[in-house]
Amino acid sequence: ALPICKMKIYRNIADIITGLRICGAIALLFLVPLSSVYYIVYTLTGLTDVLDGWAARKSGTESDFGAKLDSVADLIFYTVMLIRLFPVMYEMLPHAIWWFLGAVLFLRLCAYATAAVKYRRFASLHTYLNKATGFAVFLIPYYLALPCYTVLCFAACTIAAFSSAEELILHIMAKEYNAKTKGIFFRNNAEG
Repeated sequence: ALPICKMKIYRNIADIITGLRICGAIALLFLVPLSSVYYIVYTLTGLTDVLDGWAARKSGTESDFGAKLDSVADLIFYTVMLIRLFPVMYEMLPHAIWWFLGAVLFLRLCAYATAAVKYRRFASLHTYLNKATGFAVFLIPYYLALPCYTVLCFAACTIAAFSSAEELILHIMAKEYNAKTKGIFFRNNAEG
């Protein structure tokens, strides 16, 4: 048997990994965007997003608290990314992409507002399209180092538009909140 201290750490390993993502995101505030150190911390911080969910599933410690902490960590990570990268991206990307991004954010806010009114709580689904959006958005700093960065950034916005629209539709169609919903074409699998 594991000592009690080790059991508690094992039981909370996913939350500890999520906490590391929050620490990494905060560290990114103090680093020069697109520098070597920035890319190292950014990459390690991004890996924690994959590892925390895997650790929770592997250890059987998935929880509502862990899911909420993961969403908070994502929000902090992407907020810091926007704070630090926005000036760089604003200089590099055409203005049309910002209008597109504004429309995507409006759709996302509509999905959140619909969920808040309907379920009387904050609800963000972990659909396959939302995961694809997270991955595409995560790659943006790497895109900026490539000659075709504009096309890749538009592609990331397009994926985000589809995932935002899907989440809005799912919240409108659902009778009750189902955190396990994976997408419009996967709803029945998650409910069954």
